[in-house]
Amino acid sequence: MNYREESLKRHYDWNGKIEVVTRVPINTSEDLSLAYTPGVAEPCLEINKDYEKSFSLTRRNNLVAVVTDGTAVLGLGDIGPEAGMPVMEGKCALFKEFGDVDAFPICVRSKDVDEIVRTIYLISGSFGGINLEDIAAPRCFEIERKLKEICDIPIFHDDQHGTAVIVAAGLINALKLVNKKMDEVKIVLNGAGSAGVAIAKHLFNMGAKNITLCDSKGILCEGDERLSGEKAYMTTITNREKLTGTLADAMKGADIFLGVSAPGVVSEEMVKSMSENPIIFAMANPTPEIMPDLAKNAGAAIVGTGRSDFPNQINNVLAFPGIFRGALDCRAKEINEEMKVAASKAIASLVEDDKLTPDYILPDALDKRIGKAVAKAVIEAAKATGAARI
Repeated sequence: MNYREESLKRHYDWNGKIEVVTRVPINTSEDLSLAYTPGVAEPCLEINKDYEKSFSLTRRNNLVAVVTDGTAVLGLGDIGPEAGMPVMEGKCALFKEFGDVDAFPICVRSKDVDEIVRTIYLISGSFGGINLEDIAAPRCFEIERKLKEICDIPIFHDDQHGTAVIVAAGLINALKLVNKKMDEVKIVLNGAGSAGVAIAKHLFNMGAKNITLCDSKGILCEGDERLSGEKAYMTTITNREKLTGTLADAMKGADIFLGVSAPGVVSEEMVKSMSENPIIFAMANPTPEIMPDLAKNAGAAIVGTGRSDFPNQINNVLAFPGIFRGALDCRAKEINEEMKVAASKAIASLVEDDKLTPDYILPDALDKRIGKAVAKAVIEAAKATGAARI
């Protein structure tokens, strides 16, 4: 099947992937009086007296806004908020299908950080959580940080944290197969945008100690005057050996390569220069940093990509529905680091040790166990860390 052509045809047929469905019958005048005026005045007055009741007297308790400015849509780049709408609708459909979370797309016509933050804050009272989506770095970091400071509901940039959660889940199981430990391996991460930075931070929280971060110019090293903002900060916690040079230099002797960068930037020779039984997650889409067959020919023990037509797809749909399901169910005030670590471990645990193979390190995206397992783990972590409000 030509997925591009068929998808375009289907989108014309569908005329949108989500719709609003009423949860109450409105068939009689009594129904109307209860769902709307005059009866609706009573819940309004209750919420006016107690803001927290907005979660129990409205659908807010299960509603997430999926927000984009259209600047980093899939691999298409800055195509604008309206052009990003099909992706946001798709995300909303996944929320419902895999987490039973109601989600609504919000496409904002602005690239101004403060304007976007203000817009989201002003509408946040209608939602139980905010999922930021396809917002380019470095703006995405600042938007998320500022929203976390002023909002009382979870703020989650899926391109950062959803990706990080899945990568970590995959590595937990991949490391079992090659008999290596997270705190002992040397990890090279190519791509220092939103996903790359979040993956590095999350892996540190998972116990990693040796991560070297690279961008298109090569290894990021502390003291490099060309770097600023988040990249400059990352040099203070990564590359403690203070290596310099190219991606090829970084990969020599490495145990793990993680790519969230560009097609074809890794060669077979670079894989051969790594340690014994290296793990390769080449996640550039649609063309990975190195194709799986080439990586395996060069000695890779385990290969994952972002594609569904290869084994070990690193797919965010394994993470965000369950994470939000759990956060909403315990009315969490945030999605903290411990909740994300719990999500990674829960996803990894769904592949039993006796079923692990080099081509099966993550559960299938359509596995119905995932959302519930992740939600349960997230709730437990939220309660343990004081993030839960119920």
